[in-house]
Amino acid sequence: MKPPLRIAILECDTPPDELVAQFGRYGQVFRTLLEAAADNLGVSGFSKDDLKLSAYDVVTEQKYPELEEVDAVLISGSKHNSFDNDAWILKLVEFTEKLLKQDRVRTIGVCFGHQIIGRAAGAKVGRSEGGWEVAVLPVQLTEKGKEIFQQDTLSIHQMHRDVVFEYPEGVDALGGSPRCLVQAMYKKGKYITVQGHPEFHEAFVSHLVKMRNKQGIFNTAEAEDALSRAGQHHDGLPVAKAFLRFLLED
Repeated sequence: MKPPLRIAILECDTPPDELVAQFGRYGQVFRTLLEAAADNLGVSGFSKDDLKLSAYDVVTEQKYPELEEVDAVLISGSKHNSFDNDAWILKLVEFTEKLLKQDRVRTIGVCFGHQIIGRAAGAKVGRSEGGWEVAVLPVQLTEKGKEIFQQDTLSIHQMHRDVVFEYPEGVDALGGSPRCLVQAMYKKGKYITVQGHPEFHEAFVSHLVKMRNKQGIFNTAEAEDALSRAGQHHDGLPVAKAFLRFLLED
């Protein structure tokens, strides 16, 4: 795929108002990440100016790009359940199935988006018996994962208790963790996904953890544990660079 890369970001949720005021909606959050990755990719002549990014609210407005007008679709994370059958989720799954059946537009999935791609590809998705993964945690990479992310280890922000239980047919496993065996998937020329959040950072995650502690989603011990790891090194930028290399692959 040749630049410019026309990437449509499907916003499957909206951050809390305080985070929107600081960092924008998820379209802007991913723009910040992808532009930084483009400028650090090390590909001669390629920079953030070669990205043509657009955002679509698929929850409330339920708007989608025309496939002939984009080269890639990124499906964001969400507080919603990928296995639910709300009308907008079924519409998203149907759109994703359409993506997976064609061969030009490539797909990127992050957290909820990773699960939606899994569901659209026929894999089982649902609530993990292992419970939550929150804040910076290690992912054990496969040999293919080391190749794709161009490093031997991976640490990434997490914010989930739902998982993809199995790899769809024909997919390369990129990594796993004790509570989530399917952490990342790759299918050449089709899609790349991660269960974690490369777009998250300490301020973003700390706000979410404190908010969910007040809401009773995380107890105090869970919140304190997550906050103790929120500022640790994470590989969001290397993951985003892997996304871009995937899009630039022949």
